[in-house]
Amino acid sequence: MREDLLVFERKFGVPTEMFYEAYCNGEEPADSSWVLDWSEWAASYQILQERMELFGNETRRLLQSAQVSSYIDLMERTARHESIPIAG
Repeated sequence: MREDLLVFERKFGVPTEMFYEAYCNGEEPADSSWVLDWSEWAASYQILQERMELFGNETRRLLQSAQVSSYIDLMERTARHESIPIAG
């Protein structure tokens, strides 16, 4: 998903965060052929933000529940493809 954002950043020459702020403020492209690109760019950024928030929440939950002892522990276990039991 980040690669998709980089494609748009290269095409339009601005960081995604700057674009998204302008987009949320109602700015629209002067070139109508860019409308679909801008919509896809904004949607991709929104989805990435939502996924990162969910990932962060789940990671914090794992740390709080003592299922992993640290971020390093989580990374090591993930790299070794060890399962981490998910508490209900």
